[in-house]
Amino acid sequence: MYGVVTRNAEEVRWPEFDRGFYEVKDVTGRSAEPITDGVNMVSCFGDNAAADADPSLVPVDDMGRPATRDRTYFDWDYVCPSREDYREGLFEVIDDCVEANEDVRLDDIGFPRAEYCRCGVCEQRFEESSHDDRFAWRADVITEFVEEAVERIPGRVYMTLYPDPYPGHLYERAGLDLEALEEHVDEFVVPLYDTAYETTYWLETIARGFDSALETPFSVELYAVNVDVDNLIHALEVAEEYGESVLFGYEASNARAALRRQQADEREGETYGEPGSESRSQSGE
Repeated sequence: MYGVVTRNAEEVRWPEFDRGFYEVKDVTGRSAEPITDGVNMVSCFGDNAAADADPSLVPVDDMGRPATRDRTYFDWDYVCPSREDYREGLFEVIDDCVEANEDVRLDDIGFPRAEYCRCGVCEQRFEESSHDDRFAWRADVITEFVEEAVERIPGRVYMTLYPDPYPGHLYERAGLDLEALEEHVDEFVVPLYDTAYETTYWLETIARGFDSALETPFSVELYAVNVDVDNLIHALEVAEEYGESVLFGYEASNARAALRRQQADEREGETYGEPGSESRSQSGE
């Protein structure tokens, strides 16, 4: 099964794709109206616009360094998952999504890195909690958010995971307790992005790691922008050995070309009976 991840609503309807994911809110803070014929995606704690508008929302480490896109390790600005007002805003976006389509994909969930967050809100919440371990407290914060979000989603719940299946890494990095989250999520999505896919051994290694780590089905998302079609085909052949489906991100036309090429190659390789069998039967042999 193949799907597309896109900001262009019409692309979810292309017949080459069995499923479509449409970005309603992305990490820039850009928003769009939800659609009825695709799974609407919501970037939860990645939000450049919110961080620019209110820098106090941004997570900080114990030295006060913010998790913003102008610093090493961060491709976008983060919002602290403890902020109730911001979370309520996310729930309103999710409510809008389910009015259009009951299935929703939750994107960019978690704390930015292991050393976050040490803002005043998090410090107070941790002190008031029953936890002695900060990692356990962070995991509860994230699981609680997902639980509340899922209560609002009557259909299938998808959730994106950072592509690190090594035991304990997602828990320490982002506060993701996979065992707890699996009770609420119907399917995970693992983006395994490369700009070329010249080699794919790493893709197979990571996908297999998630296959071992998860009981819940997961799909692999590939990056399709300006990737050589033959390389993209090879990547999808590796990914589909493990994923519930293979999704293509942000260039539907290139993904469509890869799928058409793959199907054409498969047709060329088909055989119908033994060579010469038809002529032998016609001659009475």
